[in-house]
Amino acid sequence: MSGVNLKQVVKRYGDIQVIHGVDLEINDGEFCVFVGPSGCGKSTLLRMVAGLEETTEGLIAIGARDVTRLDPAERGVAMVFQTYALYPHMTVRENMGFGLKMNGHPASEIKAKVAEASRILKLDEYLERKPAALSGGQRQRVAIGRAIVRGPEVFLFDEPLSNLDAELRVEMRVEIARLHKEIGATMVYVTHDQVEAMTLADKIVVLRAGKIEQVGAPLDLYRDPDNRFVAGFIGSPSMNFIDGVARGGALDVPMLGKSVSPAVTMPPEGTELTIGLRPEHVNLDSGASTHTVELTEALGGVSYAYLTSNVTGEKMVVEERGDTRSSAGDRVGVTFEPERLQVFDRRTEMRVR
Repeated sequence: MSGVNLKQVVKRYGDIQVIHGVDLEINDGEFCVFVGPSGCGKSTLLRMVAGLEETTEGLIAIGARDVTRLDPAERGVAMVFQTYALYPHMTVRENMGFGLKMNGHPASEIKAKVAEASRILKLDEYLERKPAALSGGQRQRVAIGRAIVRGPEVFLFDEPLSNLDAELRVEMRVEIARLHKEIGATMVYVTHDQVEAMTLADKIVVLRAGKIEQVGAPLDLYRDPDNRFVAGFIGSPSMNFIDGVARGGALDVPMLGKSVSPAVTMPPEGTELTIGLRPEHVNLDSGASTHTVELTEALGGVSYAYLTSNVTGEKMVVEERGDTRSSAGDRVGVTFEPERLQVFDRRTEMRVR
């Protein structure tokens, strides 16, 4: 197996540049997830690693090999697409072994590799079925099996769960995580779903407009984002953002009607700032009435109360647990621990530390 190394990678379509000098190191055996909003360049970057998109500038290495100008078949990668791309007239067994057959591998080798992939993916009972007789999750497992039999150095996944319903997405996330643990291969995975990113990744790469915003372990990005974009994108529901101003060595917050003293080096007087607070770090105070509950989402073990400030009109989401929950129309206050605050410069959106 091998890692992937990108150095100053650029992609242009004519005069339009969509990838801007990306530097990234993915270690051998690591599960790396590219995440970001639609149009951020995550699939383009993955396709450049695969060789399906030409690299305009920079270097892409897999292991010790420079693969920047190599054809896809020479790169030692296997790609699993959003669409299953299975041959409808072939059985599962034939679909999984077709690539090896076309490359002239002996029948005995193909049989052995298909059997091993089938064991890993629990497809033994479906080997003689055709794709039309399979569920969406089973078809995606066959597509993954087709990649496994090739024995690639690196697996590439381009939003492979987007076509599945919610229950199957959860099931397939578990399958892919188990697959990574069993075979220990380097995997690069693209998704717009930050829940998938958080649950699958060893390393998350957050992209915006063709540039890397931050790279790190899932919980590191969640707890210690570098800027407002990462703070808002990682986590569901999203982080709450509240306007404030640096004043008198503290942070004046009109929405709360008071000043707070976060554990940061305060910028100059009058600097416009944004406070970030996770929903689970805010508590409701029934003894105050600074906010109105607009809606409560009751999800069983947890509820989310959507509040509107009666002072500024700003919005906030609060996580609730326990037997007593709020209801729409309730007037409440909010409390939190100052050390839970994250502070961002409102102009640059960068974190104030």
